[in-house]
Amino acid sequence: MAANILNCSKLASINPINLGLIEKVPGFVELLGVHIFGHGYRRSKFLVMPQRGFKWMQYCVRAFHYANSEDFGYDGVIGPVHWGERYQECRGKHQSPIDINVLRVKQVALPDITFIGFDDSIDDVHVTNNGHTVLIEVENEPHPRVSGGPLDGDYIFSQMHFHWGDNDTFGSEDKINHRSFPMELHMVFFKEEYKTPNDAVRHSDGLAVLAFFYELDRHQHPAYDDITSALSNVTEPHTSVVMNHPFSFLNILPYDLNRYFTYRGSLTTPPCSEVVIWLDFEQPVRLAHDQIEVFRELRSATGKIRHNFRPIQPIGDRVVFYNIDNKYFSYNEVDDPNEDIPKRKKGHNNSYGLVCSVYTVLSLIIINVSLL
Repeated sequence: MAANILNCSKLASINPINLGLIEKVPGFVELLGVHIFGHGYRRSKFLVMPQRGFKWMQYCVRAFHYANSEDFGYDGVIGPVHWGERYQECRGKHQSPIDINVLRVKQVALPDITFIGFDDSIDDVHVTNNGHTVLIEVENEPHPRVSGGPLDGDYIFSQMHFHWGDNDTFGSEDKINHRSFPMELHMVFFKEEYKTPNDAVRHSDGLAVLAFFYELDRHQHPAYDDITSALSNVTEPHTSVVMNHPFSFLNILPYDLNRYFTYRGSLTTPPCSEVVIWLDFEQPVRLAHDQIEVFRELRSATGKIRHNFRPIQPIGDRVVFYNIDNKYFSYNEVDDPNEDIPKRKKGHNNSYGLVCSVYTVLSLIIINVSLL
């Protein structure tokens, strides 16, 4: 089998247009066979049994495309440093992930996010090891959706996946004040008006990603039991399983969904398309070490996926916004026509005013105590 794969690798030098001829013109097999196996191919059994030779060549095409699906990774010559050699947009100026400096964010009070279908019990949930991460997808309609916040329109759920590190000290993609978390969840949504995820990635506002960080807890999170159980059945790459029980999005998320950072960025895997509105929620999800360790047992074509996060990218000229909980605080924002965050809600007080208010209250308390 190893020799076959080695021979099939020569298909990489063939024009993809010619590959299509294999499916349409069986007589093309002989010419292609000479290219792959050398002139000794003419004396092989494939000329005696042309149909078998045709099937063999079809296998080679499938093997080539399978190998081509593993065209990026996180180490060596297919690691993030080399992604830009094949995917030009990976060298773009608005790439993700980024390191968010909370002292440089711009505080805003955006409209509330509407989460539709997040508390539904969803059947037929598929868990897949795609060789890079684990994907969770739903088949049943309608899919969960989100709107509000920095989003202009409705965004429909496409899939969710995870990023993790070799140990519990790092693994998230975005960082907060240089802090890395052991794992990060990405819930990917596409804009409804673009109909499909494939069409959405052609538009600058095509995707929204809700990102959630994880941190360690001494206790296990019961809502993750079904996920970790499913992972034990998809340790090998390109395997899939259906969850045994109904699944609710809301159960696996943190309680506070009001405070988050948002910015314009990209996919964190090739082709690195700069079409993503990111929402990084501030409150982490707490998992036990054993629950995170299960993810590190998943395998790719080259071994265990011990880490699958992209290094930090330059923030460049971008502004990161921080949405405060507008049920408690409200900040006055000065509109900047060059900043593209829609539907900003006006408030009445800025952060300086808040500090002054707290100072005033404390002063009154001190005065009252002194008069007693």
